[in-house]
Amino acid sequence: MPSTLTAKLDVSSPAFENDGTIPMRYTCDGAAVNPPIHINEIPHGTQSLALLLEDPDAPGGTYDHWIVWNIPPTTTIEEDSNPGISGSNSAERTGYRSPCPPDGSHRYFFSIYALDAELDLAPGATKAELKKIMKNHILAKGSVMAQYERESSDLN
Repeated sequence: MPSTLTAKLDVSSPAFENDGTIPMRYTCDGAAVNPPIHINEIPHGTQSLALLLEDPDAPGGTYDHWIVWNIPPTTTIEEDSNPGISGSNSAERTGYRSPCPPDGSHRYFFSIYALDAELDLAPGATKAELKKIMKNHILAKGSVMAQYERESSDLN
């Protein structure tokens, strides 16, 4: 079982800077594919990675855009990929759901977890189920955040 002190992963994307703007390509106004994600400082003993993409600014509360686990330990999650087992996002679908804020600028947190095990969790599981099963397996975590705001002319 991992120690109670969780290490920090260095998470970034070559597509945007932390606290920058998500390029349109990765949103509903573009190709709607996931951006590439780089992960550094993965600790020894990591058996798998998990990823959550969350929008805490959604009108109904946090919107889950992407839930993935059992990603092989790697320093890069490729653009337009399905790197592991997908859970159900807030649209009740699996896979990447691109940012598409209904109003104003929203923040999108790409959070990565380094785990000491592969998880025995069925495809389509929820974020709550993932968080519960990975709770005692987290070796390190990190995130990168970017924002996106649709142009008003795009909303017509």
